[in-house]
Amino acid sequence: MNLKNNLLSLLNKHFGYSEFRENQFDIINSIVDKKNTLVIMPTGGGKSLCYQLSAIASQGTAIIISPLIALMKNQVDVLRGLFEEDGVANVLNSTLNNSEINLVKEQIEKGITKLLYMAPESLTKQKNIDFLKKQNISFVAVDEAHCISEWGHDFRPDYRKINESIKQIDSNLKMIALTATATPKVQDDIIKNLSMSNASVFKSSFNRPNLFYEVKNKTDKIERDIVSFIKKNAGKSGIIYCLSRKKVDEFAHLLQINDIKALPYHAGLEPKIRSTNQEHFLMQRCDVIVATIAFGMGIDKPDIRYVIHHDIPKSLESYYQETGRAGRDGGEGHCLAFYSYDDIEKLEKFLSSKPVAEKEKGLALLEDVASYAETSSNRRKILLNYFGESFDELNGEGCKMDDNSVNPKEKIEVKDQAIIILNEILNNKESKKIKELTKVISNIGYKFPLIDDKEKNENNNRYELIFWKSLIRNLMVNGFLLKKIEEYGVLKVTDKGRDFLKNPKSYMISIDKDFDNEEIQLNHKSQNDVIDEKLYKILIEERLKLSNKLNVPPFAIFQESSINEMTFKYPMNFDELSMITGVGEGKSKKFGESFISLISTYCKDNNINREQDFLVKSSGSKSGLKLFVIQSIDKKLTINEIAESKNLTYLEILNEIEAIVYSGTKLDLSYIIDDIFDEETKEELHEYLIETKSDNLQDLYDEFNDDFEDEDLRLFMLYFYCKVAF
Repeated sequence: MNLKNNLLSLLNKHFGYSEFRENQFDIINSIVDKKNTLVIMPTGGGKSLCYQLSAIASQGTAIIISPLIALMKNQVDVLRGLFEEDGVANVLNSTLNNSEINLVKEQIEKGITKLLYMAPESLTKQKNIDFLKKQNISFVAVDEAHCISEWGHDFRPDYRKINESIKQIDSNLKMIALTATATPKVQDDIIKNLSMSNASVFKSSFNRPNLFYEVKNKTDKIERDIVSFIKKNAGKSGIIYCLSRKKVDEFAHLLQINDIKALPYHAGLEPKIRSTNQEHFLMQRCDVIVATIAFGMGIDKPDIRYVIHHDIPKSLESYYQETGRAGRDGGEGHCLAFYSYDDIEKLEKFLSSKPVAEKEKGLALLEDVASYAETSSNRRKILLNYFGESFDELNGEGCKMDDNSVNPKEKIEVKDQAIIILNEILNNKESKKIKELTKVISNIGYKFPLIDDKEKNENNNRYELIFWKSLIRNLMVNGFLLKKIEEYGVLKVTDKGRDFLKNPKSYMISIDKDFDNEEIQLNHKSQNDVIDEKLYKILIEERLKLSNKLNVPPFAIFQESSINEMTFKYPMNFDELSMITGVGEGKSKKFGESFISLISTYCKDNNINREQDFLVKSSGSKSGLKLFVIQSIDKKLTINEIAESKNLTYLEILNEIEAIVYSGTKLDLSYIIDDIFDEETKEELHEYLIETKSDNLQDLYDEFNDDFEDEDLRLFMLYFYCKVAF
């Protein structure tokens, strides 16, 4: 039986597959033939099987270096399920007690163990090196090999010690290094640091055509947006990534109180809790895992249907690897990221205290993330280009599987501006990064499309920066420019770029999105936009009727912003109405009955199907200051005293009081008002507000600002609201 038939037989017998996927046979053949091998294969492409089957087909025990205990456990559990003998796969790490370690060593010595999983920290221990020296080791597999490179997104110093330890065990051992996210620079680092001379390199396409890529603007409605998305995908498995442990815990709790089966996962949890939560997710006892980047590496769950990034990752490698956990079975996989340039700026601040080299690398990686998020071009093309792979955005597999391709922006002619950029880079001796070059060109004042035809306004500078950045990024993707990673992102003109300067041709691009300026986005609805005009008029009329009946101003019943919200959330009971901004439980019960009845009848008569998932319950995670302010007012502390105790300003506390009142909580502000206004003034202000039937503060200021400070009048409005609206 030849090698291929033998391997196919083992593949079918132990793994249940009848044929190899792309490059798998050639990779396994290289390993079995004792050659150093570098494998770059996307998540879900079948990397693990390459070294697993190679180990089964080889004499001796293969050492598998893996960065995470969870990853090792998952793979060992799967392998043990495929073989009669449990000892075919073992771990040797810090989680084992002495008797378990002795059993593992015994199974290795007897030749039972074909795959031995170790963390790099365990490999470097001298007692383990001394033991492994005496064993028949077939080869060494270094999984998640990008961890060895400082230019990778998940650098781990212990990975740098792997090569030295392996040489101590057996200097003739061959290695296979595997990763899903290696840029050309990282690939070079892997080969160099593992001394993999003359390595056979196998690079599969990074394209995952079944994944849909989408980036949305991150606003203060992100909680509602994500809950809405999950409920529309009820019953499907998904992962939500957050950058901090605190946010993971808060968001998991938010999902739980909104009746979503969600669990947290991060390194700060007890190992047993982490393991249990992971197990619940794998066994489909929960639908959603909210996690830091620690979750997912090597987790073999093929039916994850969506990956959501609550926070934008620190690098495109991280983004690609994390989104790659969706749709590994070839089925649906929605990759939704929420982006705000504020997040990029926060990450830049974190880098400011780092050593210069580390800081510059980090900033270069963040620039690539911002470029991807803000682009109006085909996202798949941008992503694949980053990993050194070209993509046909018109006919390539998956070319319509991203938000920009579904809703393309109009393209404009920019041949002259492309020439300007290429010449400026050469004039500056190819020494500028994207941000630096953009500023240089903007300061010179070159003409560019879109702006010259517009009336001059304060947004022109922003448009100009966006335009030049868009064009620079586009020239990079299409091969006219090259960003030198090892020089922290300095731009170089390629041969293709130089040819373009000699023979310029038409060049069309679409301008990148501006996530940092809501005002210049098209089709943007303000908070005061009414979704259902007909219902809005009905509810406004009801509010006026109730106002006249109760002799209170209309705004004291429900503010217009609350009425607006009712026109798209359609609350049909007291609980739902209480969750409308500015209502709360008290006002819901006091004024809500007729509104609920009208909305219910309206929905029934017009066959309206409500989106229940808009009604997102708050986790209360941001309520610390709110609770403190309420308790302080109960104790009759002055606003200045409250502000000083929290190291905040008077205005900040006043804002918080206003938010508390308008969200539906009644406060007794009489002791504050009594110190500011006498009885006669209070009566005068009260009568004015009753008669005016308006909650417009400016009207109040205009009427009384000669006599009182604006802040005092604002306080009286809140006092009045608490008196008549609850």
